[in-house]
Amino acid sequence: MSQPPVVIGLSAVVVAVRDGEAMVRTVRPRDSASGEASPLSGLPFGPFDPAGHRTFELALRAFVTAQTRFELGYVEQLYTFGDRGRDAPLADMGEGEEGAGRVISIGYLALTPAAVETHAPDTAWSPWTRFFPWEDWRNGRPAAMEPIEDALRQWSAAAPPPHREGRLARARLAFALDGSPWNEERVLERYELLYGAGLAPEAGRDRGESSGERSDALKAALGEPMISDHRRILATALSRLRGKIKYRPVVFELMPETFTLSALQRAVEALTGVPLHKQNFRRALERSGLVEGIGRMDADTGGRPAELFRFRREILSARPVSGLSLPLLRE
Repeated sequence: MSQPPVVIGLSAVVVAVRDGEAMVRTVRPRDSASGEASPLSGLPFGPFDPAGHRTFELALRAFVTAQTRFELGYVEQLYTFGDRGRDAPLADMGEGEEGAGRVISIGYLALTPAAVETHAPDTAWSPWTRFFPWEDWRNGRPAAMEPIEDALRQWSAAAPPPHREGRLARARLAFALDGSPWNEERVLERYELLYGAGLAPEAGRDRGESSGERSDALKAALGEPMISDHRRILATALSRLRGKIKYRPVVFELMPETFTLSALQRAVEALTGVPLHKQNFRRALERSGLVEGIGRMDADTGGRPAELFRFRREILSARPVSGLSLPLLRE
């Protein structure tokens, strides 16, 4: 008996910062039969053709350009996803049909300095907070945390006695409950906990189960679901980016050639979801030698003109360069 083929899918998390908000490029794929756009957003994606594509990355760049009319710059591979049951049907990838193949999805992270509007059909720049509203702590504990905390406590209490404390311990660690510290890097861990608890809408869809009765507050707190496993891929990308900011100067891949220090701080805060101490941030930048003033002022700040800076990209080849220590910056 022949086995269904394995389909290799490529997905891109394309990140930009616009007006102090972190944005991701999303698409709404069309059904190959009806031609109707999906009601859910997804990431730019497509199948890898071993005969037609020389490399994964070149194939990915071609897909993104074809779907969004957008040229990728910085790209790095994230992770390979292949869990059975979490590759819900995708249009035009040979899934959802009898004998369809198992999908192995390779995720990529791409960074761009501008959220350019290309007016490609069924595509948009979407704030990541739409998909992860509990991740934005820039203005304090988000409102989404309260209904999520209540739901996780109910999930923990519903477990058999030997497992109740274990479930609650996981929830405390991931979602900073009962005085536990918030760790902004645990985006994927938090999403996976919500999925495992049956709270993420994708969990019920993948298991063929009803999500049950939920309050409007909890529905809003859980964020928008995405097609297939794309929200999991997006969570992986945000975890990677938040961690990498601390040891590599990747944030500058998202900045224009010249910028104010305030704009740079807002970009870091938008990506990490936490507020930073202004003076600590500027002292850390000064010590790092990552930026230098260009002798011009930006008069378009809406207030007092601010000095413009540039990223000293040339130092990347001269010496090891670290990122920004967020715990220090937040003190």
